[in-house]
Amino acid sequence: MAIEGPLRELGIHDVFQLLDLSRKSGVLRVVSELRDNEGVVAFHSGRIAYASIRSNPHPIGEMLLKANKITAAELAAARERQTQHGDRRRIGEILIEISAITPRDVEQFVRRQAEAVVFELMSWREGHFRFEEARDDELPDNPSVAVSTESVLMEAARRIDEWSRIADRVPNLSVVPQFADAAADHSGQLDLLPGEWEVLTMIDGQRDLRRMAVDLARSEFDVAKIVYGLVSTGVVSLRQADRRSQMGVVNSDEQAERQAAARAMVLQGLAAASGGRLDDAIRVWGQYLATHSTDKDASAVRDATEAVERLRRTLEVLRG
Repeated sequence: MAIEGPLRELGIHDVFQLLDLSRKSGVLRVVSELRDNEGVVAFHSGRIAYASIRSNPHPIGEMLLKANKITAAELAAARERQTQHGDRRRIGEILIEISAITPRDVEQFVRRQAEAVVFELMSWREGHFRFEEARDDELPDNPSVAVSTESVLMEAARRIDEWSRIADRVPNLSVVPQFADAAADHSGQLDLLPGEWEVLTMIDGQRDLRRMAVDLARSEFDVAKIVYGLVSTGVVSLRQADRRSQMGVVNSDEQAERQAAARAMVLQGLAAASGGRLDDAIRVWGQYLATHSTDKDASAVRDATEAVERLRRTLEVLRG
């Protein structure tokens, strides 16, 4: 059975929740013509087994190699099994079998891969999704490693919330970082972590953040955070790329990011209320209503806030 529709009618967060709660197995494809992009997520019994996005696929093998979890020879051996021996399993499954890495390490990187892809997909407000259902034994990979969809959604919401805080300096992924002119009193020594140095070496005044993420095989979110730190310390400045023919896309991206940040605040308050943290829920939803009073969810959030406040007062009476 196939489930499909436009994202404007059913958001990607709701699609993921539906597949999680119904414990579906199959492959979800999300296509955006505006972005010329496509995301693919495989589900096994409601859990995420694999995720990829065309613009930045985050291949597990490359991620493991860059993190020094495996050697180039081990990765080559696993790929040889796929290409020459017809092994249809994912690289991670093969690396586990040849004892190059533990299942726990593979699960950690599958989670990172999924978080990066879902974070990107949650910002899409246009496009089309299609989920093709299948039994676990019908899927080509049938992996032993899969991660919780709920935890991945929560991490994606946290990233969107954090993105809203760095947006004052890094407004979108189309900005181009360039080295700032050194101030007379600026220290000549930088104390950076290896990942930060890696991003710094990619700054050439031509690549935007999206291209840097692709070239580094890192998530766009991670690159944006590091650049935010470099901008804050005065090492780097940003300029908007001269892409007049793509201004509509840029504006759409900015609007989608604002909408995603608003949605993240709604979800953050809901998670707090569900966990019994009523004060946190009221605080987060209050911030949301102060900055997104015309949002489509504002009325429902206002009602929910009033209900939580009544519940809190009732509990205080019962305790006292």
